[in-house]
Amino acid sequence: MRKIVAGKLHGIHVTEANLNYHGSITLDPDHCEAAGILPMEFVEIWNKNSGARISTYVILGERGSRCCILNGAAARTCQPDDQIIICNSVYLDEAHITSLKPRVVTFDQDNHILDRLSYSVDLDEVGRYSFSILDEANEALAIPALISGA
Repeated sequence: MRKIVAGKLHGIHVTEANLNYHGSITLDPDHCEAAGILPMEFVEIWNKNSGARISTYVILGERGSRCCILNGAAARTCQPDDQIIICNSVYLDEAHITSLKPRVVTFDQDNHILDRLSYSVDLDEVGRYSFSILDEANEALAIPALISGA
């Protein structure tokens, strides 16, 4: 079994840091549903501003609020307006990697959804893996790569 990305809220902005609440991250249910993140699910959080990396669990806030609130000890790692990445994962047998299509949601400064993407792994004719990032129309997007001679 391998630990594989299942969904991601990419670039969501912290709306509040609440040190005195008893832990977790509070998220808008609409955002969680868009990425396939469940209530009480453990997630990894990566702060793009500070580089801090933490793990906590999700509780649902008010639907439509666009909230992203770090609670308890997690509040020490993120401040309002910090841009973070929230990622959930699943354990999967490698033979099933091509059936998993992780959902990735990106955000603007006010936590409105900008893009709904998905990741796709396929096998070529000789059994090698290929990776694609797909937009809502299932069209492949460019993947960052090293450019020769740059």
